[in-house]
Amino acid sequence: MDVTIQPHRDPNFAVYQKECFKLSQNGSHPEFNTNPEELERQAQEALSKGGWLYASCNAGVSWTHRANQEAFDRWRIVPRMLVDTTARDTTTELFGHKIAAPICFAPIGINKASYIHIYHPLGELNAAKVAGELNLPYMLSTAGSQPIEDVAKANGAGPRFFQLYCPHDEELEDSLLQRAWNSGFNVCVMTLDTWQLAWRHNDIANSNYAFYRGIGADLGTSDPVFRKRVKEAGLDIDDPDHQYHIGEKWIDTVWHGKAWTWEKIPKLVKKWKDMTNGRPFLVKGIQCAEDAIKAVEAGCDGVVVSNHAGRQVDGAIGSLEALPEVVEAIGDKATILFDSGVRTGADVFKALALGAHAVCVGRLYIYGMSIAGEAGVRHVMKSLLADFDILMNCAGARDIEEIRRTKLRPNPGRV
Repeated sequence: MDVTIQPHRDPNFAVYQKECFKLSQNGSHPEFNTNPEELERQAQEALSKGGWLYASCNAGVSWTHRANQEAFDRWRIVPRMLVDTTARDTTTELFGHKIAAPICFAPIGINKASYIHIYHPLGELNAAKVAGELNLPYMLSTAGSQPIEDVAKANGAGPRFFQLYCPHDEELEDSLLQRAWNSGFNVCVMTLDTWQLAWRHNDIANSNYAFYRGIGADLGTSDPVFRKRVKEAGLDIDDPDHQYHIGEKWIDTVWHGKAWTWEKIPKLVKKWKDMTNGRPFLVKGIQCAEDAIKAVEAGCDGVVVSNHAGRQVDGAIGSLEALPEVVEAIGDKATILFDSGVRTGADVFKALALGAHAVCVGRLYIYGMSIAGEAGVRHVMKSLLADFDILMNCAGARDIEEIRRTKLRPNPGRV
């Protein structure tokens, strides 16, 4: 690629391909392969057994995890020729932010390392920093292992959203939302599919639950309301011998309780909008048109079509299977993000063509972090962006608006 004969465009993610090739001139090459299967294998080698199990475990016997990948194979891209894509544009707008590409960092909990080595010592700070550099939205999980304020600082001026696991303690709920808003997280995304963890065979067989081992509760232990609850329970937040009970108390407060219902959503939407002067509120976990309609009726500005990457309900539909009906039901009324199974530029393209406004990527960047920390996250995400940018070039799409359903055909062998 000779950028001197091309019009200037910013961002230009395709140039990362040339940067990788030119490493050979110094007798080098990229630190690791970003092919999804190879990336997964290298992450498994880099992680401890506990870290790998938490990263890779799915609900049940992984039927839904497989369904997510199979759903992408049911669609084929139709390239168009002799389209001048030289000055193509990957940018789009999402909730008032002009972002570099329609790709978000999905919320993933417990990134920080420990004696069972969950990913990396800096955890979420790695991903937040890279997201800010690339001008892609970063979603921080309530189950994050760094304080909200520290993640915001690492993210810099980047767009950032807060993923809420809604606790059954309204004072704590208020505190988490206020901390997020004060720290520049200006979109709230409430996850609906995790009232408790699914049955994950390998994690259970190894008693592999970081919170119950006293690991990963830093977002909670930095919260003034939760610290008060810890004290009320007779626990000392600084006592190493109390960390098991504190981790257990934190996650049982935000996850393991009674399920919420649709009656909760309008109240939460109003609370968030009153706090933030009307900033967007989304729900994550939608897998059918009926629930998408309920979300809009409850006041949500958008939904995330997601099955938690196959980690919560085994034997379910692939998330991409749900996307077209959700788009048909609410596409003209709400913003639709897509999550679960995105691994390549082609996957991004297909989800956008089926009507998503943007996609969320999770395990890919976590695997990169596991292999090489911040640099690993950067290499994975720049590779995905280059893959997507180059695919737009080769498939004849000049901008995001041109990625439409007409660019796809059903795969007759997989429908």
